Amino acid sequence: MDGDAIISVRALDAGYGDHKVLRDLSVDFRRGRVTTIVGGSGCGKSTLLKCIVGLLAPWSGSVSVDGRVLTDLPENQLAGALARVGLLFQQGAMLNSITVAENVALPLTVHTTLPRPVVDEVVQMKLDLVGLGHVGPMLPSELSGGMRKRAALARAMALDPDVLLCDEPSAGLDPQTAADLDALILRLKRTFHMTVVVVTHELASIDAIADDVVFLGRGGSLHFAGPLADAKACPHPAVADFFARRMPEMPAGTRSLLDVLEEPE
Repeated sequence: MDGDAIISVRALDAGYGDHKVLRDLSVDFRRGRVTTIVGGSGCGKSTLLKCIVGLLAPWSGSVSVDGRVLTDLPENQLAGALARVGLLFQQGAMLNSITVAENVALPLTVHTTLPRPVVDEVVQMKLDLVGLGHVGPMLPSELSGGMRKRAALARAMALDPDVLLCDEPSAGLDPQTAADLDALILRLKRTFHMTVVVVTHELASIDAIADDVVFLGRGGSLHFAGPLADAKACPHPAVADFFARRMPEMPAGTRSLLDVLEEPE
């Protein structure tokens, strides 16, 4: 394990049912840095996040957070370890039946014994932090897409996590709103000295926020892990194509949908 790593993944196999998504994956995420996880659809980016946050148990191998192997921890210690990890889901995952403030309060009511007035004060602080101090009484359905993402970010920050995981935070947002969210994530990282791990396929976001890049290939294997500048110079074809925005070559004899549509009847 890298001595500077706050998250360490070793020989990780994981998947769903009979389908293996991640294969023998070993990678470290360095403390205090922003790491983007990139790669093609289905390569296991979100699956890796789920393993890190304890939502998916590995088939084999291990995930450790701050030196503690998650699968070795008893349930009470596991809950404490994972309380130090905040997760921003791809679609925000806000509960529409309760207010924004009640959504942000959930981690506090589940993981702490703080009295209600203190919880309410912390919730207001977190909403102010993301520029949404006025929306607490509203329902998530009353917010725009960008506002819902920021409200979900406030909830992910509720317990002052050491690590913030973000799954496709820019998905569904217009370019300006996505850029504003990138800037907010960077500001939170610098203010609270957090480690941030972001799953994304957006080159603009990678350029704006990434210190390091983890590139996963088909079958959940690791193609590259290291600084952004090195990733851009990586000779691996899949990595080079991604940063050059080139389509990977199709195997000989494979026809694209366009080929089929252009065939004479």
